[in-house]
Amino acid sequence: MYNIDLSFFKTSSTDEETSKIEVKYNELYKDKIIDTISDNYTPISGCFTCGVECFTQTPFDSRTIIEAECSGLLGCHYCENKNNIDVLPGELIIVQLEDCIEIATVRLFGEIVKLKRQIYGLYEEIIPVVVRKATSEDFDKYVKNREEEQKAKPIFKKCVEKYNLIMKLVNIHYQFDRKKLYFFYTADGRVDFRELAKELAAEFKTRIELRQIGVRDEAKKIGGIGTCGREFCCSSFLTNFKRISTQTANDQSAASNLSKLSGPCSKLKCCLSFEL
Repeated sequence: MYNIDLSFFKTSSTDEETSKIEVKYNELYKDKIIDTISDNYTPISGCFTCGVECFTQTPFDSRTIIEAECSGLLGCHYCENKNNIDVLPGELIIVQLEDCIEIATVRLFGEIVKLKRQIYGLYEEIIPVVVRKATSEDFDKYVKNREEEQKAKPIFKKCVEKYNLIMKLVNIHYQFDRKKLYFFYTADGRVDFRELAKELAAEFKTRIELRQIGVRDEAKKIGGIGTCGREFCCSSFLTNFKRISTQTANDQSAASNLSKLSGPCSKLKCCLSFEL
């Protein structure tokens, strides 16, 4: 959304030149976005993406912060770049939050991140810290972790059948330092997975954490294209889920066709909330 991607234009003879052009025009593009938002910005602001108004007096966070995305618990998150490491969108970095070490992809950096955080009302909260750029060895370890995640799927499903548990596996994630292995699942109610966790821990020789998530979280993790032809809102920019009722659709005169207002998660579409 905030970056111009010219990778489709690159060839072996134009890689270096195209990269320089891409960086140059991305900076101009972001400057234009910042100027446009700053010109219209007042203390009455609110959601950066949907424009819902609210009063805020949040000051600028003085820390150097970037926006990065991780496939683990951190998800799309802000990270403090204490050492002012030079990063570009798409680069891999190693981040740390307490005893959790993960590999993440840089999404955004610079003044636009500060402006987003101010409008979101974020200030001086505890966030992950950028340790360093990822090396080739880190990338190899990341690839190996992804391969191990795929191998863990049939083992998990076999164990679930063994204990007759009604749960649907959504995703598996190995913490980058392999200290934890996360299993994300959906279920209609509470599941007693104590015996399952013990067997998985014995199988994988690491700490196991099973996390039950909702159907909207499932759609966010899997991703996809909506009926509008764009990426799911939950995957692309929404940071939290608001309660959406039929009254929301009624207020937009859209309740007459509720069958078309349900998303792939079988819940009312998130866009009904911010379009209101």
